[in-house]
Amino acid sequence: MEKKRVIVLGAGGSIGKNSLEIIRRFSDRFVLVGFSVHSNSDFAKTLLTEFTDAQFVSTKKKNSDLKHEIDAEAVRRLIEKSKADIVINGIAGSAGLKASVEVIKSGLDLALANKETIVEAGELIFQDAEKSGSTIIPVDSEHAAIFQLINAHKKENIEKIIITASGGPFLNTPREKLSTMKLEDALKHPTWKMGGKITIDSASLANKALEVIEAVKLFSFPPEKIEVTVHPQSIIHSMVQCKNGEIFAQASPPDMKNPILNALSFPKMPESFLKPLDFSQIIKLEFMPPRTDDFPMLALGFEAAGKGGAYPIAFNVANEEAVDAFIKGKIGFTDLADITQEVLNSDWTMKPSSYEEVYDYENRARAIALARILDRVNGLQ
Repeated sequence: MEKKRVIVLGAGGSIGKNSLEIIRRFSDRFVLVGFSVHSNSDFAKTLLTEFTDAQFVSTKKKNSDLKHEIDAEAVRRLIEKSKADIVINGIAGSAGLKASVEVIKSGLDLALANKETIVEAGELIFQDAEKSGSTIIPVDSEHAAIFQLINAHKKENIEKIIITASGGPFLNTPREKLSTMKLEDALKHPTWKMGGKITIDSASLANKALEVIEAVKLFSFPPEKIEVTVHPQSIIHSMVQCKNGEIFAQASPPDMKNPILNALSFPKMPESFLKPLDFSQIIKLEFMPPRTDDFPMLALGFEAAGKGGAYPIAFNVANEEAVDAFIKGKIGFTDLADITQEVLNSDWTMKPSSYEEVYDYENRARAIALARILDRVNGLQ
């Protein structure tokens, strides 16, 4: 069997490291032909001693320390040199969009863990994928589950998508205490091991909001046919309700190596090394409605998904800047939703017709968010 040639973008992150573990474990199926890191040169050197034939680029843009900026030309060079079959995009945040654009335009298959790509520019990405012949396979555990369920039960038979949320570290935190929660509290996720930004998004339910927007665009379901339920055990990753009322679920232990292996193996069903659920043991499954009044980011995400236009871009960028400010200790936890709401109060009805317009809306939303953050730093709010 010919090995599938893989590029890993964002190799130093959580998705990247899990992807590398899959490639190591299944060296008879996959070979790493290229990878990128943003600025972790020591990690890159270590990888090059292990994967001696792999191409490498740094995506850090010259003369820029901004996380949301990457060197798209470097990604293009990596794709051209590596002769890959599939690219895993594990770059975090809106920076991952430019990388996805390069992959799609090259015609390579894209194993997509960067939800911001679809949130901000899904329609443009799908148009380009259709032209180039690129297949987009979701890696995010919830969307990977929905992808499998829709393939199994056919979209025309499905009435509703049900996305599960762990509830994050503040699941049982009283509302009056949320404003006092610190960075170290938000980073204590009970079931998943993830990067810092996405862990904070999980705590605020912004991650689930982004997943709702992504599901709307990825699977062409209106927001009113998407439901979110809190499931603290993170065993059921998503469900679909069919038109006959029956509900089908995708269940597995919470480990990102599962959806990564599935994406790399698509369209085949791979044999996994991960231990499956053992139903001879007691397995506790709980479901409850999200506390949307206490965690308003989810409602804001549904609102952005429903309004369309550039609202999803504004939502994502506002949250991204607010999280960065929270990490730096400039704002409090409950400011995350307040700042996002303030950015969404502007008019974002115009739908971007090009990537350049997407980036323009990003810059506009970022400027408003940074101004609102500065107001808080200066004690004006």
